[in-house]
Amino acid sequence: MSHEDGDEVSETSRPDRLDRHATPGPRNSLWSWPKAKSPLAVVRNYVVIVLARICPSLRLKNWLLRRIGVTVGTGVAWGLESTPDVFWPERITVGDDAIIGYDATLLCHEFLQKEYRLGDVVVGKGAMIGAGAIVLPGVTIGEGARVAANSLVDADVPPNSTVAGVPADVVSRASDGGSDESTESAETVE
Repeated sequence: MSHEDGDEVSETSRPDRLDRHATPGPRNSLWSWPKAKSPLAVVRNYVVIVLARICPSLRLKNWLLRRIGVTVGTGVAWGLESTPDVFWPERITVGDDAIIGYDATLLCHEFLQKEYRLGDVVVGKGAMIGAGAIVLPGVTIGEGARVAANSLVDADVPPNSTVAGVPADVVSRASDGGSDESTESAETVE
């Protein structure tokens, strides 16, 4: 997958990394969700996610999300109303000191007309996802990367870069490939 500047991000495109599950029948694939995932597991996930979304304690929020299978690194900060995938939260990995902003959404599923697709979401160490951003299944956000508020992330984000827009595209890169002011601020969240 290539971004505007021509740098290679991954050997395969996001859609090629998704697990596809056909759902034959007269209705769209969302009608088949009870066959795809236990309704009791979805209800449990939903209750835990609602609690985590409104919980002001970052430690408690991380603890709750780990209970439903999210891999949460040390010092991760989830903003209020941030939402991990309710169906497959176990497909999310968030690296140490990452920030998931207010009302950001990490999706691991796509229900389409005749199939649903599943993909892992990986947020690298020290990465930041802005308020209201949506990350689609199969996306990796590189270490130290930044996603601007209200962006739609449909492709991998290179390490130490900033993406913005719908769909998100690279708008800048850290000049030294190392720490910059915005990455350092992630270290002081918790």
